[in-house]
Amino acid sequence: MILSKAIQVCQKRNIDERRVYSVNYNIMICDDDIDILNALEVYLRQDGHNVIKAVNGEEALRLLAGACEDEGDSAGGAKKEGRGDGFTGISKDSDVHLILMDIMMPKMDGLHAAVKIREFSNVPIVFLSAKSEDTDRILGLNMGGDDYITKPFNPVELLARVRAALRRYARLGGLGGMKPGPSEAGVYQTGGLVMDDNKKLVQAEGEAISLTQLEYNILHLLMSNMDRVFTSAQIYEAVWNEPAFHVSKTVSVHIRHIREKIEINPKEPRYLKVIYGLGYKVVGLR
Repeated sequence: MILSKAIQVCQKRNIDERRVYSVNYNIMICDDDIDILNALEVYLRQDGHNVIKAVNGEEALRLLAGACEDEGDSAGGAKKEGRGDGFTGISKDSDVHLILMDIMMPKMDGLHAAVKIREFSNVPIVFLSAKSEDTDRILGLNMGGDDYITKPFNPVELLARVRAALRRYARLGGLGGMKPGPSEAGVYQTGGLVMDDNKKLVQAEGEAISLTQLEYNILHLLMSNMDRVFTSAQIYEAVWNEPAFHVSKTVSVHIRHIREKIEINPKEPRYLKVIYGLGYKVVGLR
C-alpha cells in the first residue's frame, strides 16, 4: 500500500524538473518497516540518488564500516541495492553521503546507532520517527541528528530536507567535487547554521533567515570569532560603534531575537550560548 502510493506520488510529480544535482549521491535508508523502506527507495531513486538499505542500526553500522557482506535475503529481506549497474554496497563510510534513520528499531535503535556513527563519521543523519513531541526532536538532534522528520511524512518535504542536508554537507567539504575553495572566504558555518557575508545571507537548517541589520552584525561578530566569548559591552561597542554604558539589557534583547530565528528550541540553544557572568558566544560544531 505504502509502496504503491510512493510510485503514484512520483509519477504525478515530475521530480526531474526540480533535480538539483548533476551527479548521483549514495543515501542509506535504515528502517525496520519494509514497506517504508521500499517507499523511501522509490522517492530517492526518482530524485536521482543511489540507495543502500538497512533494517536496523546494527546493520547500518556494519555497512558504514564496510564489514557487511552481501547476505542476500538475510536481515529481514533487506539487500544492499544500488543503481542496477553493479553497485551493490559500500566499502567505506565516505561512500555514504546521507543517512535516513528510523529511531525505533530492533537490535539497535536509531539514537544509539547515531552516537556510534558520530565516533567516526560526520555524514548527515536525518531521523524519521512517529514520535513527534518536541522533547523527542531535541533528543534526536542532541544525539547526533542533523534533522528530524515525523511520520507520516510528505515525500516532497522529505526530498527538500534531503537536498538541504546535502547542501550543508557540501559546504563543509563532505561531498567529493563540491569542496569550498578560496571563493568561500567570508562564509561561516557551525552545524546547520550558515552565514555568507559576501551575499549577506543567513540560513538555519536549510531555511533562509531574515535578520535586522543589528541582529546580522551581532551574529557576524560571533560567527566570525567562533567559540570566543564576548561581553555585552564588547558586542555593543563593536556593533553600535559607541561607548558601552549599561547596555546588557539592550544586547540581551537582540540576542533573544536572534535565537528565536536561528534556533530550533530557543530555550535550549544549540548555537548561540550565554556564558553566565561572562557574555555570549557561537559554538563551533562539526
